[in-house]
Amino acid sequence: MRISVEERPQVHAPAENDDRLTARVETGLIVAGLLGMLFLLPRLNWGDGSIRYFQLTDLLTRGTVPDDKYSLIGPLISAPLWLIGKIVGSPEWWTLRYNTLLLTGGVAFVWYALRDRLPRPLVRRFVMLLVFASMFAHHQLAYNGEVFTAILVLVGTVALVGGRAWPGWLTVAVGVAGTPATLPAMALMIARRIWDVRRLRWALAGCAAVTLVLAEAWLRRGSPFLTGYEDGNQGRQTIMPYSGLPGFSYPIFFGLLSLIFSFGKGLLFFAPGLFLPVRRSLRDLGPGRQLYDLWLAFVIGLLLVYAMYWSWSGSSFWGPRYLLFAAVPAAFALAVRCYRRDASPLADVVTVGALGLSVWVGLNGAVFGDVDVPKVCWPDGAGHYEAPICFYTPEFSALWHPFVTGFKLLTAGQWMYLAYGLVVGAYLMSGPVLRLAGHARIRPRALRW
Repeated sequence: MRISVEERPQVHAPAENDDRLTARVETGLIVAGLLGMLFLLPRLNWGDGSIRYFQLTDLLTRGTVPDDKYSLIGPLISAPLWLIGKIVGSPEWWTLRYNTLLLTGGVAFVWYALRDRLPRPLVRRFVMLLVFASMFAHHQLAYNGEVFTAILVLVGTVALVGGRAWPGWLTVAVGVAGTPATLPAMALMIARRIWDVRRLRWALAGCAAVTLVLAEAWLRRGSPFLTGYEDGNQGRQTIMPYSGLPGFSYPIFFGLLSLIFSFGKGLLFFAPGLFLPVRRSLRDLGPGRQLYDLWLAFVIGLLLVYAMYWSWSGSSFWGPRYLLFAAVPAAFALAVRCYRRDASPLADVVTVGALGLSVWVGLNGAVFGDVDVPKVCWPDGAGHYEAPICFYTPEFSALWHPFVTGFKLLTAGQWMYLAYGLVVGAYLMSGPVLRLAGHARIRPRALRW
């Protein structure tokens, strides 16, 4: 049978020899970090995550099929963890580590699938950044659905670029069905892929995702067109001029400005690698370039959708909640900038800045989160009248508030993870910092981008 160019796996030899000692050290750091996430950090069981957990519990204990708005696709896949926990007497402990296990499985697949198609040091750096220096570090603490969608889209795109197109697209479809609002983002990604490979058949992947969404609505609510968001899908009236409106009513211009530039929710601060210019560095990384383009298309789709959502901010959740997938291309761009050794001094300065901020995003999200911030912006769970303070003011951003209140109320496990994360962060930054030191020792040259 003839295999098209698109379906044939592309194998690229590493651009440099992979040092065994470095490989072992980096692999050990990744494994130890994931174990630390599993056993050292406390879980978050509130908000949407707690609702999903109780829905799964009711389904498995009473056979009750909830008609709530939150998808059950992701929680159903976590059912084995709940059952194991039920046997040993701790279903909550096991189930609330579901997203950490998803992250672990996702990065393991990325390594396995890309280790012979991209330089191995680059892939390991990408995995390290996803685990330690991205928004995933916070999201894996909770039982919300964003990790499920982000990891399945990541795994699916890596699979399809690696030559397993249909399994890849079906994986993406399942992940997107877990968060139906991401359907437009998938459509944009499919359009990008069709443009690249000239295969209209990949539009069927979008049809598969839509079918899953409609089927779940039909089974749970009696109609494929009942989403669960029909009633009460709006916030309270606050000082914000467009608050209190339902659905996707927020002005897209202001939504985009806030999701990109605001101190408490902006991607510029929570995923700075996303704004690094790397396309020139991707020219000789065939699969890497294809993946980056697909990931960017998905992120742009997410931005365009959630910029119009009345709850674009994700409310009291840490950072830009709905844009978790932006951590994927952001981490990849940073990995490429760290891997390339022919960068100019100016480029290395920018890389060090973005990398340092990303390391803090991971440490802050894993250790500090937004425990103290809601006490200021949502006192006693009352209305959201103070919310703009946390959205737009640096002092009350979840990223910077620990420097206002001090490093307090940490468990022993959090202190241990913080110390370990600082070591990993120093390791991640060592390459670009040493290159800058090398630039300082030679005669200054004209800075170029």
